[in-house]
Amino acid sequence: MFPSVLIVDDEPTILHSLSGILADEGFETITAENGYDALKKLSQVSPDIVLLDIWMPGLDGLETLDEIKKVHPFVPVILITGHGTIETAVQATKAGAFDFIEKPLSIEKVVVTINNALNFRRLEEENRYLRKKALEKNSLTGTSQAVNELKAQIAIVAPTDAWLLIQGESGTGKELVARTVHQLSGRADRPMVVMNCGAIPAERSDSEWFGHERNAFAGADQRRRGAFEVASGGTLFMNEVGDLDLATQGKILRALDSGLFTRVGGERPLTVDVRVIAATSRNLEEDVARGTFREDLLYKLNVVPVHVPALRERREDVPALVAQFFALHAREGGLQGKTLSPEAAALLSAYPWPGNVRELKNLAERLLISVQGPVVEAYHIPPAYRGAGKKDATGADPFSVEDFEEARGAFERAWLARRLARHGGDLAKTAEALGLAPKVLETKLNG
Repeated sequence: MFPSVLIVDDEPTILHSLSGILADEGFETITAENGYDALKKLSQVSPDIVLLDIWMPGLDGLETLDEIKKVHPFVPVILITGHGTIETAVQATKAGAFDFIEKPLSIEKVVVTINNALNFRRLEEENRYLRKKALEKNSLTGTSQAVNELKAQIAIVAPTDAWLLIQGESGTGKELVARTVHQLSGRADRPMVVMNCGAIPAERSDSEWFGHERNAFAGADQRRRGAFEVASGGTLFMNEVGDLDLATQGKILRALDSGLFTRVGGERPLTVDVRVIAATSRNLEEDVARGTFREDLLYKLNVVPVHVPALRERREDVPALVAQFFALHAREGGLQGKTLSPEAAALLSAYPWPGNVRELKNLAERLLISVQGPVVEAYHIPPAYRGAGKKDATGADPFSVEDFEEARGAFERAWLARRLARHGGDLAKTAEALGLAPKVLETKLNG
């Protein structure tokens, strides 16, 4: 399929000659004699690129460019004029023109500029596709109230440049939240640098954060950029920020406060231009009270607090998460996909998940590999997740229990788990159908 070019000019001779030459070069051409005609044909044929004359009666080129960008923002527009000035070129570029060509036209330059614009458009389309895939990959799965509230908060804060402190238990998906925020931000086309604060050796800490110059210390045989410099213009994600030692906390705080830092062994200050997202599974207020975390750094980072709920707070999302992990592991490992039976889904929804989403993901991979056949049944679920004892015996067989009260509790939990499965793991709907408060139902399911 040949690329299509819409040529817009009020001079018929230029339309005719350009159309013929570009057709010979392998382009499909459409012509328009004025801006109004161009806008009409744009909606009809959706060209790959537009060659647009500036000086036309009625709707001139710059006005036509404005209208094109409103309706077709990703179509490259090359402006043509016989009276070019620097001011006009600047104005055209600000309005969204890809390039600016002066008359008399050099056919070679026209063809080169068109090909450059088409290559640029392809790169933009690839970038939009990759961003879309990245956003899908990093999207939060679930429709529980807790997740919907988190999604709403992300949608509000992500487009801003506000700093975030993400708090939640280990394994809840704090990094996933950070990546989602980055992908929805104005910095999405710049790097997101992840620093796992507890995994950085003390002797390399300054170099990891700020970089170093050549020969700054033994073994530094070349200059190295640190996290602040690599993340410039993008996002710096400080994972498990509570694990930073006090000395490093002070150095990071000084850099964030001043907006400047210096490489190890360097003299020239460099500018800090990052959006900071910090995450922790610790209670930083308690760490401040113990003297292990700086109060001023906490205030600096905690501009917008974000809480990521534990999986036990969003049990109704478990079946959807398992389906996502089954699909992910099947795709990555070339394995047959699987589904959960309602009874299996109910068992997993009732489990308290101390390891949160990370634990669920690992179990899903285990089930995908070990279970033969397309459906994971309740008896496939490992005993540890089916319950063993009074506290979490949702999957226990009441007839195998010797104690009467324990057997009655096991029967009640099994009965409630089946009702939960009938409602797709939706705790609120199940509770409403049974005439119970959701918290009461959750307590009964957990024994």
